[in-house]
Amino acid sequence: VQLVESGGAMVQSGGSLRLSCVTSGFSFSSYRMSWVRQAPGKGPEWVSGLNTGGVTTYYADSVKGRFTISRDTAKNTLYLQMNSLKPEDTALYYCARSVPSSWLVDYWGQGTQVTVSS
Repeated sequence: VQLVESGGAMVQSGGSLRLSCVTSGFSFSSYRMSWVRQAPGKGPEWVSGLNTGGVTTYYADSVKGRFTISRDTAKNTLYLQMNSLKPEDTALYYCARSVPSSWLVDYWGQGTQVTVSS
């Protein structure tokens, strides 16, 4: 199993970014997938999740209305579109796979850094 994130960058407040997570080694469409972030000096924060059907989405209150999770099963890729970015969104963003029928994470990517300047 491999999860490889990309798309992180430094942007100004109000800007947008799209993160990608290319997956391999498992049946991508059969697993719940999530984005989790960790800001400097803080614990991990779950950001968003996508159910196995690829339709039902979940968001933390802190990002609801600004972030959109999606996937492309033909490319085995998970995305996170982030709009109206704020300095408090600065963090290392991880792609995560959950065990079947659960949101418990069993595999993580290496992370991609998002920095939002004010």
